[in-house]
Amino acid sequence: MEDGTLTEQREARVRVVFGALMLVVLLAALDQTIVATALPTIVGDLGGLEHISWVVTAYLLAQTVVTPLYGKLGDIYGRKVVLQAAIVIFLIGSALCGVAQGMVELILFRAIQGLGGGGLMVTAQATVGDIVPPRERGRYQGLFGAVFGVATLVGPLMGGFFVEQLSWRWIFYVNIPLGIVALGVIAVALRAPVSRRAHVIDYPGAALIAGALTCLVLATSLGGTTYAWSSPLILGLLGVGIILACAFVLVESRAVEPVLPLELFRNRVFTVASMIGLVVGFALFGSVTFMPLYLQVVQGESPSNAGLLMAPMMAGLLITSIASGRLIMKVGRYKPFPIVGTAVTAFGLLLLSRLDASSSLPAASISMLVLGLGLGAVMQVLVLAVQNAVDYEHLGVATSGATLFRSIGGSIGVSAFGAIFANQLRGDLSAELGGGASRLPQTLEPSAVNALPAPLHEAYVVAFSDALHPVFLSAAFVVLGAFALTWLLDDQPLRKTVESAGTAESFAMPRDQTSLEEIEQALTSLVSRENRYRVYGRLSDRAGLDLSPRATWLLARLGEGPAAGCDELAARLRLEPQRLRPVIGELADAGLAADGDLVALTPSGSVAHERLVAARREGLAELLQDWSPEEHAEVAAMLSRLARAITAEAPPAGR
Repeated sequence: MEDGTLTEQREARVRVVFGALMLVVLLAALDQTIVATALPTIVGDLGGLEHISWVVTAYLLAQTVVTPLYGKLGDIYGRKVVLQAAIVIFLIGSALCGVAQGMVELILFRAIQGLGGGGLMVTAQATVGDIVPPRERGRYQGLFGAVFGVATLVGPLMGGFFVEQLSWRWIFYVNIPLGIVALGVIAVALRAPVSRRAHVIDYPGAALIAGALTCLVLATSLGGTTYAWSSPLILGLLGVGIILACAFVLVESRAVEPVLPLELFRNRVFTVASMIGLVVGFALFGSVTFMPLYLQVVQGESPSNAGLLMAPMMAGLLITSIASGRLIMKVGRYKPFPIVGTAVTAFGLLLLSRLDASSSLPAASISMLVLGLGLGAVMQVLVLAVQNAVDYEHLGVATSGATLFRSIGGSIGVSAFGAIFANQLRGDLSAELGGGASRLPQTLEPSAVNALPAPLHEAYVVAFSDALHPVFLSAAFVVLGAFALTWLLDDQPLRKTVESAGTAESFAMPRDQTSLEEIEQALTSLVSRENRYRVYGRLSDRAGLDLSPRATWLLARLGEGPAAGCDELAARLRLEPQRLRPVIGELADAGLAADGDLVALTPSGSVAHERLVAARREGLAELLQDWSPEEHAEVAAMLSRLARAITAEAPPAGR
């Protein structure tokens, strides 16, 4: 019974650790959207309307830059210590954000928070591979995707709740107790194996892309507001950004393990999908950032109501992200989905650009629902198309590159939208009120806006609404460019492992995995969906054994461990002894197992077990035939390892 008890303890520890990992992913995902509904109140407290977009941009930008590094750091130093470091950085950033006394401080602290947040998702996903058996990884990875989707849906609503019931500072403070719990659980319960691998980390490449993006978003957010577009500072930022971008290309062409290998851009599917992903991030984060401003300032809704009114957009995104993945698996084609998705997205943005002070809330909700439905239909396809088009050697970095461009688009989009909005609002207020603009509040606090005298309130709300029109209209034109690009996607036949894309891929979660890790994740996800009864039936036939599916399963399990009595074996396999004895009897009658005080394989049983493993490996290799697995030693070794590991879950009884 001791083996059964140890198994139960290990499984209980895995569940506890995985719960902590889900909490980590939830915190990182929430902080991408939870701030949106709090922005008017934050600006009302700290000022700095012209820099409002940077509260979102700073987090996205920092997260984008460090994401490609965390996977390699985990390989070098061990995932546990790297995950703990990321949590600590994230919590420090959260605490500092909560005590920020000015907009510049908050922006800086949000960047610190993003440096930790970028490692939370990537390292948490990688840790699953260390603690979860291969046969169960697909299900666990799908749960991560579900958490990411839920966070996307409830983030604006939670932000509004905290602002209205407590303070905007609690959207950051709430991370601290939850993060400490996750940190404690991981410190005590996580016993991930440390199999360190050598890497040459591309620090220069990461620094250069960070510098280039920072210069670009600074120029777009400061130009035309704080400084004239022709000012030396703005021109200097643009010039330095171009120089850094050129230096990045030069460094990447010579790096041993580049952040983004330039040869990937020779693949047309990768290039097109990356550009579409950039636009999707541009539209998604820009909309999430500026729609709560419209709802609170123009429509006069409370922060919590504004978060609730954002739900149609997030729900639409959730629905079509998952549905498109299921449909792609059924029809075997993916190209129609980004074509339709970008068209619907552009239409949704066009509807948003027509909203004004007299528009009804149902009209706003319908517009956001249309936008969400369009975005969701595109997001699922981008990772899938890239994985389907690249060679094995580039699978890992191409997948992470596809999600990287989405994050870059979000960083640039929020900044560009902010510049358009601030410039337009300033011009409209001056034209509408002239010198009377000085009597307007210098904040976006909805209560201050509502307290204005009727003529000023009407003028302010109209100017504010008008300032949002070019934001969404320009986004619609950008998305139309992505619509044109979607026609250039090659609709290639889907590989078997690509068909396993699940919820995690639907939301394009940040990731940094090797090609082998990507293959293994896809394969285990595919296997987890198999009908176990039929699988063991096919295995028996392939191995030339005349056994029932349950006897085939037990034959595989007996080859894993030492001989044991029936009761002890039942405890180890998590079965009732009375259900196990008939299956042992079948193996004994076939001469494959000795049924005495100890249940063990006979010499004939050992030979049959190896035939069974070889048959399972052959079946797995067929799933990977598009990747030519035998040409890659590490893939061939992985197949041999998984062949023994994933024939371990019992088929249902009574069949």
